[in-house]
Amino acid sequence: MMMNSIKTNTLGHLFKQLKTVWSSPAAPARSCSLAACTPKNRNDALHPLWQSPLTIPGGTRQSPINIQWRDSVYDPVLKPLKISYDPATCLHIWNNGYSFLVEFDDSDDRSIIVGGPLENQYRLKQFHFHWGAINEWGSEHTVDSKFYPAELHLVHWNAVVYPTFEEAVMEGDGLAVIGVFLKLGAHHEGLQTLVDALPAIKHKDTVIEFDVFDPSCLIPSCPDYWTYAGSLTTPPLTESVTWIIKKQPIEVDENQLEAFRMLLFTSDGEEEKRMVDNFRPLQPLMNRTVRSSFQSRHLLDIEAQHSDHAQQIRP
Repeated sequence: MMMNSIKTNTLGHLFKQLKTVWSSPAAPARSCSLAACTPKNRNDALHPLWQSPLTIPGGTRQSPINIQWRDSVYDPVLKPLKISYDPATCLHIWNNGYSFLVEFDDSDDRSIIVGGPLENQYRLKQFHFHWGAINEWGSEHTVDSKFYPAELHLVHWNAVVYPTFEEAVMEGDGLAVIGVFLKLGAHHEGLQTLVDALPAIKHKDTVIEFDVFDPSCLIPSCPDYWTYAGSLTTPPLTESVTWIIKKQPIEVDENQLEAFRMLLFTSDGEEEKRMVDNFRPLQPLMNRTVRSSFQSRHLLDIEAQHSDHAQQIRP
């Protein structure tokens, strides 16, 4: 009973913090979303959300991380990730002062993911992006220390095991987040639907209806991914996320990235501060293993070279 009491008190404290970060003062408190947290420049001044100590005592699985391609471990047991989204579950888009979020009706299993590294199916709650002031950085995760201009996060929760999203946030297998890198390239037709809506939510705390949108159009067709046990990248930083990072990025054009950067951290009437660099700094890997659903081409090339060399020296 005492342990239950301690857990209840901790849950209450963390969700008091969540309410502060995720709620709009100009609208009813919103029960979901992951506010984007950010340094103002790549390794310079931090966004106010990060200026007080925000850590998990003894935390060993914090996110984001740098994914080392050749150090990731191919796991043939990993299944393909199956994605099934119902566009009709899309509800609205809003500027919470740290990112823009597209939220979904998660009262049933109409929009889910299953397979991959997951033991249960997970419901889609929302998706959001992180991006930089310039194209040289912006993503939260990196691959071999390479940054992308932006990163998409699709947030899902384990409704098989937990009755609410809020409870799932607190548990090690509670959340599953698909990460997709964005790189500069061709115009992305699916993303443009989102881009066209952004001027209406330029200021903090603005919300508009945004329905009948299928976010699977933002997920690359290549099935390959990395996966590891991690955390939220925003308060309360709970270590509850199974990360599924897609190997292949999607291409977007310069104008689409610039539309992200025209959003504001500030409310209407306040001094304007552009919404840029809304990402958390990299965290140590600790003793975790990053698994891959695919064999590393780097290692395959080395093996092929060794094989060719062996054949050349045969008598």
